Amino acid sequence: MSTKTQFVICIKNEDYPASLQLWKIYRVLPDEKGARHNLIRVIDESGEDYLFSASYFVPVKLPQVVKSAILAAA
Repeated sequence: MSTKTQFVICIKNEDYPASLQLWKIYRVLPDEKGARHNLIRVIDESGEDYLFSASYFVPVKLPQVVKSAILAAA
């Protein structure tokens, strides 16, 4: 996984409706061990970071101004 800040959009939440919001942008936190198991770590709606199946998300490239705004709001 790259050291650059990465973002994903949630496209599936049927197993975790309280933890993940459909179509919401989530920041990916580095987790090499999880990545080897096709999992990604995001901060969910509880405010805690958890591993979820990568199939629940689609990577998204955001303009730098949007990335900065998201990171500043976090």
